[in-house]
Amino acid sequence: MLDRDRFPVDPWRLVEAQYDPEDLGVAETVFAVGNGFLGMRGNNSEGRKAHQHGTFINGLHETWKINHAEQAYGFAEVGQTIVNAPDSKIMRLYVDDEPLALDEADMLEYERSLDFRDGVLRRDVLWLTPAGKRVRVTSSRMVSFPERHLAVMTMDVTMIDADAPLTISCQVLNRQDGQDEYAGTAGPEQDKGKNDPRKAQRIADRVFLPGEYWQQDDRSALSYKVANSNMRVAVVADHHIETENEWRSRNFVDADIAKNVYSVAAKQGVPVRITKVVSYHSSRTTPTRELIDRCQRTLDRVLDDGVELQYTRQREWLDEYWRRSDVEVEGHDDLQQAIRWNIFQLAQASARADGLGIAAKGVTGSGYGGHYFWDTEIYLVPFLAYTSPLWARNALRMRQEMLPSARKRARKLNEAGALFPWRTINGEEASAYYAAGTAQYHINADVTYALAKFMHATDDVDFLANGAVDIAVETARLWISLGFWRRNGVETFEIHGVTGPDEYTTVVNNNLFTNVMARFNLTYAARTVRALAITRPEAYERMVSRLGLTMAELAEWDRAAAAMHIPFSEALQIHPQDSHFLEREVWDLANTPQEQKPLMLHFHPLVIYRFQVLKQADVVLALFLQGDQFTLEEKLADFDYYDPLTTSDSTLSNVVQSIIAVEIGYQDLALEYFHDSLFVDLADLHNNTSDGVHVASAGGVWSALASGFGGMRDHDGVLTFDPRLPVSWPELRYRMIWHGTRVLVTLTADAMRVSVIEGENPVSFEVRGEAFEVSPGHDVVVKLDGQGPVRLGAPTQRSDGGIRRDDGTFMRPAVPTVTDTIPTIPYEGSRQAS
Repeated sequence: MLDRDRFPVDPWRLVEAQYDPEDLGVAETVFAVGNGFLGMRGNNSEGRKAHQHGTFINGLHETWKINHAEQAYGFAEVGQTIVNAPDSKIMRLYVDDEPLALDEADMLEYERSLDFRDGVLRRDVLWLTPAGKRVRVTSSRMVSFPERHLAVMTMDVTMIDADAPLTISCQVLNRQDGQDEYAGTAGPEQDKGKNDPRKAQRIADRVFLPGEYWQQDDRSALSYKVANSNMRVAVVADHHIETENEWRSRNFVDADIAKNVYSVAAKQGVPVRITKVVSYHSSRTTPTRELIDRCQRTLDRVLDDGVELQYTRQREWLDEYWRRSDVEVEGHDDLQQAIRWNIFQLAQASARADGLGIAAKGVTGSGYGGHYFWDTEIYLVPFLAYTSPLWARNALRMRQEMLPSARKRARKLNEAGALFPWRTINGEEASAYYAAGTAQYHINADVTYALAKFMHATDDVDFLANGAVDIAVETARLWISLGFWRRNGVETFEIHGVTGPDEYTTVVNNNLFTNVMARFNLTYAARTVRALAITRPEAYERMVSRLGLTMAELAEWDRAAAAMHIPFSEALQIHPQDSHFLEREVWDLANTPQEQKPLMLHFHPLVIYRFQVLKQADVVLALFLQGDQFTLEEKLADFDYYDPLTTSDSTLSNVVQSIIAVEIGYQDLALEYFHDSLFVDLADLHNNTSDGVHVASAGGVWSALASGFGGMRDHDGVLTFDPRLPVSWPELRYRMIWHGTRVLVTLTADAMRVSVIEGENPVSFEVRGEAFEVSPGHDVVVKLDGQGPVRLGAPTQRSDGGIRRDDGTFMRPAVPTVTDTIPTIPYEGSRQAS
């Protein structure tokens, strides 16, 4: 999928061997560096032509009043979007007063690489200047994992065969409120996709109101207050020059730019190095002067410890990360490179979020406005819980802290408990389109599902006892008030007027995913509260007092869960996506022209809503998350029906389809879906990688490896395995933590080995129904009789009209007519004009 001449295979690095000025947006994303708090896009250090110059701080956002064309009660009122922090990446080089601009330069050699082992972005260029002088220019950029607020950049310049005057202009620039004299915007490019909902909102008014700014020797400081959200941000940069050449410096600072300029009389073969050490701090309430002081303390520590120690600590940090998180596919270096790139992105998105949310694009771009969605809980928290539990805990703490706003939102919608916002940065609902936003009530169950995943993996009862149990309680309360009882011979609990994960079908009754997940939410909440009463009675009493919880509520949760309506079609022997899904016409995806995809950019929502067509897996996602609630036969029937209807216009879909496909036997199809997910950003398969990394898809890649091909599940806290190793893979190895013990799982065609690599406690698990226990120094090897069922090909959509609904009518696939005229259909009995 990748151009391997441009991006050669390297299992530990992403390498670019050829520069392409026409592909800047994708390259800026895939070569971005970050730590979950601070992110820097892979812009060239010269700061010239770019798709989007980007430096992002998690949670640093602006707000504005949403102006609905037609206002209604309860609509979201305040928009939110991530803003571009001051850009400190700029280090402009001039030789003989000629600038280095990569899109115009005569480059004799070029290589850029992102090393997953030390998290450093490096670039090496041999430049032939217009005067015929060869100049070696190497640069590096690192956002620190150990030091949350720190970035380190270097530029080394050596004249190869002649002397020359050279200048390096180091800058910190406020790009949010405009652009400098060179190409490239500070915000998302809207021209190519002005109707694309995946793009971030552009803000016309000034965002950053200047605070304190100054320079002292080689240190520069800028600070700002965000105009409407009242957030504050400060950046302070230190500069250090190392050379045996003669040099001088000059400085300049105003409210929107700071320059530290170094002019060098460079001799042939005598190198020049500029090191730029930068610190960013932000806050919702702290004055900018205090933020500058914090930045200075960060930089002072680096001055005391030395820059080299920062690189050493970064490598040690990542060594430990890979010991916890690496997944290895033997004999496929191309896949290995992509797998590690995806897993590295998960660290860059979440490692130092430290209680902030994890945005859909992490800190690599402005796509989706820097908002937090349900993606985090379903696609990312499982990876974190099994490999870096503290990060999962921090992500869930963000939801716990969001409960007061979620309670207010529930009241606004006439519901009990709490309703988490569909998309948000500050805790308030920011989705202006309720049908595909607020109506996705399933986010409540998704958050509780993530809490359960974390508890299954860690058994961290302290976390529950200290207030996280409130998440389960308040989300359960919402389902009881949102749903209602229907009695028609059999008493059932139904949930109407909701939207499931599939955004091509909205505001429906009894969405299967929502009902199945609500049932889980209610059951888990009741069970968790009862367990807390036994294991932590004092914490239980505090919770009861805090929330006013009664035992009658728990009984009602049990009753509603047991009676939850789960749609099922007797005629088709499948689970309808909702009560009326099968009544819609069927979209003929196989015969839909490629130029009309993705559907959301070519058809009005009302056109899409009339059809059976999916943006992403919905029922199939339920089959994975609640797999113990469905038989293998039900999974096969549902997958066979929904797979041909799924466009995968969302990057959230393919990983789930891969997991279920391999479970039911479509092993080749599963591998195809996995490859699409693996390269969705690296190969820009959805044509929007320029907006930032699809972090949830990257998390799903790990799930596809561990839960799909690795066959791992933990329903009800029981660890089980049913492997499905692809025929073309000699071996698959992955690591996971279970109740504090780290284990290594190794799969081959005929055996599965489980080894304890850290920890003292044994781990109990099942392999295809047989119980085992592994302990330190005593590996468990389980012989495997094959890799599960094998089904050739892929499900296909019937086009002969032979599928009969429960009411006896037939379904025939069709593509909506695209026309500029209104067709007239004459009445059959009318006279025709001659």
